[in-house]
Amino acid sequence: MTTAYYQGSESGEGIIGVIRRAMPRDELFAGLYIVGCVNGIAGLIIQNVNNGNDWLSVTLNISAIVLFACVSGIALVLSDKTDTIRTFDLVVAAVFLVVIVPSIGALNWMAVTGLSFYLLLFARGAPERTRGAITLLAVTVPMLWSRLLFAFFSKYFLDFDSALVAFTLNSQRDGNMVRFADGSGNLVIFPGCSSVANLSLAFLCWVTATQITNHRRSAADILWCSLTCASVVVVNVIRMSLEGMSQSNFSALHNPRGDMIFNTATIILMGFFTVMGVRRELFSRP
Repeated sequence: MTTAYYQGSESGEGIIGVIRRAMPRDELFAGLYIVGCVNGIAGLIIQNVNNGNDWLSVTLNISAIVLFACVSGIALVLSDKTDTIRTFDLVVAAVFLVVIVPSIGALNWMAVTGLSFYLLLFARGAPERTRGAITLLAVTVPMLWSRLLFAFFSKYFLDFDSALVAFTLNSQRDGNMVRFADGSGNLVIFPGCSSVANLSLAFLCWVTATQITNHRRSAADILWCSLTCASVVVVNVIRMSLEGMSQSNFSALHNPRGDMIFNTATIILMGFFTVMGVRRELFSRP
């Protein structure tokens, strides 16, 4: 027993050496991302349930784009298994776990943001790892940063939506309230209905697709990315305009079934324009 300890010390073995031999570097990073994403999504569900929402509907409302981006980003990080763990990686991992284990929600996505920047700035090497870090960094935009931005500038975003709806209906508006086209009352646009709040999902959709396909940037990207984002605004304005025609229209469309129809249309359009943007890599033959 003494000899084994002495030889381990001579060769620099210890807990760090054991961890290095137990897993490659990217498995460590992927494991941290899994914990961070699962904890962050669970935190969102718990927060909404505590606010009185049904847990099943909240779970179904977690965007498929967010879930797909999380899985894709982690899969990219796991693509390379030849790099070995560095000592500072373990320091970063320890800090990451200290931040997220006792918490839910926003702190998790802050930790994922920090880990992504660490991979992009100090753990570069495997291209797949970099692409995975970019994808997972983009996930934090709709899950955290766009929400914070909206909290500070919601008035301007809601004014933007209400102005578009009022123009479409040729109706009057006052702040985030738009007069029904038939004059029977007012349509109030709340933050959850904002087009701008959903633009972060279009951004995530585009980033995820470009990183998965290893898309080569070109001038045409501006067009396709703009169309991807514009589709979110157009579908949402059409929905709110249809709701704003009358109170009966509002009752018929402002419900879970209406949510499903328009959310599906949004995802289809976002997917179509994104696929068109990366079609060269997506459909190229090996």
